[in-house]
Amino acid sequence: MRRINLFTGSAAAVLLTPAFALAAGLADGSTAGPFQDLLGNILTFTNSVLIPFIIGIGFLVFVWGMFKYFIVGGANDDAKEQGKSLMIYATLGFLLIIVFWGVVGLLAKSTGLENENINTLVPVVKTI
Repeated sequence: MRRINLFTGSAAAVLLTPAFALAAGLADGSTAGPFQDLLGNILTFTNSVLIPFIIGIGFLVFVWGMFKYFIVGGANDDAKEQGKSLMIYATLGFLLIIVFWGVVGLLAKSTGLENENINTLVPVVKTI
């Protein structure tokens, strides 16, 4: 059993070595072809569409919670509690999306794609 695990681990390391070597080219500015284009497109979509949309939804939930807490829940304690919980959940959602945005930025910076746009993802030609 131990021999099988050692063999499996060694085989996986040998087979994945080219993938690690190809991934190393992303950090130094060289091109990774279609994979780099895919990462750039995902990064651009996330930063320009997905995160602002989620922040907008969170803002609307927060405003709805304020409406339920202050206006609807004037004399109704149940509505006040619902509004309070909506505001808390919206605030937690803001914090989570900011953390998510930071993780995306960290991944973008570590792969060398932090300033990429869909239109600027062209192969870099190095001169000798």
